[in-house]
Amino acid sequence: MSSLTNQNIFTVSRLNAEVRLLLENEMGIVWLIGEISNFSAPVSGHWYLTLKDSRAQVKCAMFKGNNRRVTFKPQNGKQVLVKARLSLYEPRGDYQLIIESMQPEGDGRLQQQFDELKMKLAGEGLFAQTNKRPLPEHPTRVGVITSKTGAALFDILDVLKRRDPSLPVVVYPTTVQGDDAAIQIAQAIGCANSRNECDVLIVGRGGGSLEDLWCFNNEILARTIAASQIPIISAVGHEVDVTIADFVADMRAPTPSAAAELVSRDNSHKDQALATKHQKLVSALRYYLSQQRQHNATLLHRLEKQHPNHQLQRQSQQLDELEQRLHRSMNNFITMRKQAVQRQQYRIQLHSPVTKLGEQKSSLQRLEQKLLDAMDRKLLNTRHQLALAAEKLDTVSPLATLKRGYSITQDKDGTVVTRASDVKMGDTLVTRLADGEVRSTVN
Repeated sequence: MSSLTNQNIFTVSRLNAEVRLLLENEMGIVWLIGEISNFSAPVSGHWYLTLKDSRAQVKCAMFKGNNRRVTFKPQNGKQVLVKARLSLYEPRGDYQLIIESMQPEGDGRLQQQFDELKMKLAGEGLFAQTNKRPLPEHPTRVGVITSKTGAALFDILDVLKRRDPSLPVVVYPTTVQGDDAAIQIAQAIGCANSRNECDVLIVGRGGGSLEDLWCFNNEILARTIAASQIPIISAVGHEVDVTIADFVADMRAPTPSAAAELVSRDNSHKDQALATKHQKLVSALRYYLSQQRQHNATLLHRLEKQHPNHQLQRQSQQLDELEQRLHRSMNNFITMRKQAVQRQQYRIQLHSPVTKLGEQKSSLQRLEQKLLDAMDRKLLNTRHQLALAAEKLDTVSPLATLKRGYSITQDKDGTVVTRASDVKMGDTLVTRLADGEVRSTVN
């Protein structure tokens, strides 16, 4: 006991603080795959959950500054890939993970592979502007490498037909999705280079998910694009989609239609040249910004280790626990108040104005019957007036004249005979009476 000093004796708080610093500084960043359970999202905006597999589990916290960048809704039972740093929640002595990013397991692995390949190729200089080949100012033939049935091909051909119908186009059909797509696209680029019949190549397809576009993040395809002697425009997906092919190509177009506009001329070909330079500038800026983001991420990680935000996060976690206790108390109080309200509602139902509503319903039915009776009387009067009008019409009818003893005489052509001089011997006459007709011959 004599060898012990005050420096050798730890308090519980000091022990937990030392262990926390040891975990955070020695372990650094880890990637972890697991299943979400016990997920909760208090009003503070922070997330708390447990990641588990078949044999173990670990508690996690993801603070709102980081979870705002998560593009899906975490749910219990969902497999995820997380980037996190090890820490310790000192008040309870719980070992936990502080999650910095979270993605669904499949997309997360693809994104991780994308980032690793991007850093590898960037380190080799494949994205450098000095390696970019300039596009021909006036192409004589354009090559298109895409699916022969995809919408991208039809978009490209429509734009070229509208802007420069005389520009020849060579299509190198290939699949643009699936396990074999990257190799087929690389072979099509090699075929175009060996045939050497085009001044520029457009390689791309329409939009889709990260998995759909994954063949354009293939290392073999990227190196094939970089080695191509023909300038290549990458036109993959929509404007928000970014692939490795976009970084290594000589030019990136936001859409297949935009790529067609870059290689075709119209009456405003000067604008095209400006657009080409604009695209080069945008590509250079994208590459520069990508490098700066990586550099900033490294500096940010170093800063976070010394940032007082860690202490604020721990205090925020304590606040969330207190808040949850308050919510439980409030829920119990609200339950008691709901029961009191339900008792009051039962008393109100005992004095419900159902009888008054019944009287009003009977009155409404009587008014409805009066309306029906009035409509019947109106219909009867209308029918009587119609009968009188029909009777008046009948009195002036030619048929009524025939009924009074008059007749109408017509010749064989149907012409009415009004004078004796209109007929001659041997003519056949038809005399119409009220109840029929009489045929006669003039003697």
